[in-house]
Amino acid sequence: MLAPCVTPSVTDQAVSCRSPDTSRRPIIEEDSATPYVWYASYGSNMSEARFRHYVQGGRPNGATRDYPGARDRTAPLKLAPVSLAGSVFFAWESPTWGGGIAFYDPAGAGTSYGRAYLVTAGQFADIAAQEMHRVPAADLDLTTLLADGHAVLGPGRYERLLVVGEIDGLPVLTFTASWTDEQVDLNPPVKRYLRMMAAGLREAHGLADEQIVDYLLARPGIRPQWSRETLAAAIVSDPDRPTLLQRGTP
Repeated sequence: MLAPCVTPSVTDQAVSCRSPDTSRRPIIEEDSATPYVWYASYGSNMSEARFRHYVQGGRPNGATRDYPGARDRTAPLKLAPVSLAGSVFFAWESPTWGGGIAFYDPAGAGTSYGRAYLVTAGQFADIAAQEMHRVPAADLDLTTLLADGHAVLGPGRYERLLVVGEIDGLPVLTFTASWTDEQVDLNPPVKRYLRMMAAGLREAHGLADEQIVDYLLARPGIRPQWSRETLAAAIVSDPDRPTLLQRGTP
């Protein structure tokens, strides 16, 4: 069983995000007209503006790739900050951003920040397909995933699906690679990718710059390329960063 995660609910009351009661199978009920799941992001998709391209299509700022978008382009019903038990690390070489990108190891040490989007099961399948550089075309059979808590679709970088908990009776799903930070060459991310992560950490968790730097520096793969000084300069120089007034800070 996967370790639990904890999240504030959309009403800002603390609730547990735990391994779901699979006997309810809330997203595969035959009489459910619109089955929903929570998709938990932990990398650049924590930025709502960046995530929007997986649903609506287009090219995110700083990326080199156009996204086809989901078959259903309806915006997520809800967003919620989540804390995932396990470690986020940087590896691989992204053709979209250059440099490393974020992966999640549920068995890793510590806790990682994330952001969950309430989407349809079909939209989740389309988001996963685009992460795997495939054209969205079909729904996923989530039966095994819900029953076992994990499923592997292939050897690719984001083809391991995980159930990391539940919110309000609906499962929280994410995807990552089948390898850990000890089984792959780590690779630091580039500035534009870090800016997206920083934006998401501000939006979802309200972290200050110092807290963002501390969090990122603790992720395997970030060093030695990035130091506290260079990382602080990179995220502060983000032109899309909300001002203190926009964030509601007096």
